[in-house]
Amino acid sequence: MKAVFLALRIVGLVAIHFLGFIFIAAALLPRPDEPTVNASAAVVGVLLVSVLNTIVLSYIILRSTLPRWNLILPLFAILYGVMTVLPQIETAFFVKLPSGMLPRLFLFGAVFAMVFSLLAVSILGKKSPVANDDGSRSCLNMPAPEWLVKLCVIVILYLVLYFTFGYFIAWKSEAVRAYYGGNDPGSFWAQISSVIRDTPLLIPLQVVRALLWTAIAVVVIRIMKGHWWEAGLAVALLFSVMSAQLLIPNPFMPAEVRMVHLLETASSNFVFGWLVVTVLCGWKM
Repeated sequence: MKAVFLALRIVGLVAIHFLGFIFIAAALLPRPDEPTVNASAAVVGVLLVSVLNTIVLSYIILRSTLPRWNLILPLFAILYGVMTVLPQIETAFFVKLPSGMLPRLFLFGAVFAMVFSLLAVSILGKKSPVANDDGSRSCLNMPAPEWLVKLCVIVILYLVLYFTFGYFIAWKSEAVRAYYGGNDPGSFWAQISSVIRDTPLLIPLQVVRALLWTAIAVVVIRIMKGHWWEAGLAVALLFSVMSAQLLIPNPFMPAEVRMVHLLETASSNFVFGWLVVTVLCGWKM
């Protein structure tokens, strides 16, 4: 009976995510003069995103050690970070949006994340703190030199994954190259050379994004009970599933390009999520 009641609460959260996304977007995001997106496809995309996001976030909430109201801000930071801040930083770098659109996207993300976090912890959160007696969070109690070494390793891993998956999955697509107005130089190293030559700010940008991803992973590790690998699974799923927003049609990116980027980011972010927690908690120096 408890399982049925839990399932009903999660279904209710899916509905909240779905309706909240639609209504908050309608209130805060500008509407095009002439719709260029199929409405039915957009609704299906939002529904799929709502299901995936809610399942992963529900897992984190249910495994949290924090009492209900102490969980709101961490959940907001997680949701806003992965759903808005990290994707839109890259959008600002690569995609030319209409004037005023980017601030509205950040505002929409903040309002949605706060509303959903409040309702999600109200529905699924625990009234009292939960003991975490296996010491899984103690892995974060490291001296500064160890933190520095591990952060450097994480940044290097992220850069390797980002550019490897970006080249062999995304940049091998003719549609993606046409969308960005680029060409395939013929090899991975030639592509890296062209990135350094033509877009030198991309590497520092990805270093910053790697550190932001890591900060979100640290929040998840700190609030979850269980062994470190359970946090690793949560972080990997969280990083991967949040790429699902690419399922939602938009007037700025063709469907074929979105699907290639979805495959690229979901797979690379899943691997990276596991690696971040493995380096922080599973690797003993």
